[in-house]
Amino acid sequence: MKKLFLIIGAPGSGKTTDAELIAKQNDKITHYSTGDMLRAEVATKSELGLEIDRHISKGLIVPIEVAIKTITNAIKNAPTDIIIIDGYPRSMEQLNALDDYLKTDSFLELCSVIEVRVSEETARERVLGRARGADDNTEVFDNRMKVYTEPLCDIQAFYGAKNLLHIISGEGSIQEIVHEMGSFINSKI
Repeated sequence: MKKLFLIIGAPGSGKTTDAELIAKQNDKITHYSTGDMLRAEVATKSELGLEIDRHISKGLIVPIEVAIKTITNAIKNAPTDIIIIDGYPRSMEQLNALDDYLKTDSFLELCSVIEVRVSEETARERVLGRARGADDNTEVFDNRMKVYTEPLCDIQAFYGAKNLLHIISGEGSIQEIVHEMGSFINSKI
């Protein structure tokens, strides 16, 4: 049986960096970023990849069915039985689609949803401080924060009711956060 961990957090919370480092420290763990999975599927030039490309190339959001299929294909083909996906779910629609899938796949267990919690001030400083691209500006950050926070209470309530939500402070050093998150994941596997 494969074990799945989801990591959610505000832009700039460090969730991707944390997940990458944990996977590098443990060769039994595979890490995927949702955006990376979609781009990887496009690169295969498969039928699904071409469909994803038709949406991305027009600046459109990939339909939920396509996103779920991409994620589940990546999970099925993962080289390990322990998978971390960061940045998912970002909406109740995504949460419900994954939950429906999990009900039909007896070989995949959702072990935990880890929220890396940071203040908006910390997130803003990190994102605007890194300024890696055109989307690292105040206006885009404010919109990304709004998109993240609008469904957050519902996502927290859903996974909290299933005793799957685990909150980690993202305010410490990378080493502290990775150690805490890695220890928690190891306790579940």
